[in-house]
Amino acid sequence: MSGHSKFANIKHKKEANDAAKGKVFTIIGREIAVAVKEGGPDPNNNFKLAQVVAKAKAANMPNATIERGIQKAAGDVDGVSYQHNTYEGYGPGGVAIIVEALTDNANRTASDVRAAFSKGNGNLGTPGSVSFMFEDKGEIMISKEDYDGTADDLMMIVLDAGAEDIEEEDEDFVITTGADEFDAVDKAIADAGIKTVSAEVAKVPQNYVDVSDEAAVKGLNIILSKLDESDDVQNVYHNWGNQPEEA
Repeated sequence: MSGHSKFANIKHKKEANDAAKGKVFTIIGREIAVAVKEGGPDPNNNFKLAQVVAKAKAANMPNATIERGIQKAAGDVDGVSYQHNTYEGYGPGGVAIIVEALTDNANRTASDVRAAFSKGNGNLGTPGSVSFMFEDKGEIMISKEDYDGTADDLMMIVLDAGAEDIEEEDEDFVITTGADEFDAVDKAIADAGIKTVSAEVAKVPQNYVDVSDEAAVKGLNIILSKLDESDDVQNVYHNWGNQPEEA
């Protein structure tokens, strides 16, 4: 086990802002709809849905809201269809940025993302323009308050399932996996009856860029803030190495 989670600074977190605005439920609601469409409404037989439900509960989404979302998606045969889109580009200072969206209107989302980059003096690129600088990694976080077993027991469970590493922090255990092994490790944890705080596959940069120029820092903050404002945007990843905590 080792110290600090490598995921701490590479993903621009939407959760804190979205929770305040009530937007995190919109994002999770769309993920529920997609999971139900792809694998059915029963979390016991649809592991992707089970993962989204766990994410919803971790975000304190009411059970009634979760159930309504599942039921609506199951009965909405000809309803709204969502698609995953990814956008890549550079912010000021040469910071690489990847935007993941889940949208029912690709034109609207592309316009919003393009505007965010433009207002922050960044440049939206073509597919593949920055993704080669990132690697997909799974991260699963378990709160020590929710886990009664020993660290060694948890290590055995996750490493046997294919995890790459487990880190012990002050309040949590953080498990890192390869993208291909993520589902198996997450399922092994669930099968062991262990509750997770979060479980996701994120894009980890191979190298980081530090930015000191005030104008560039301002531009990067504008881009990230504008992307936060879009309900369509799920995740934003970047390699801004010295991003201020308040950014």
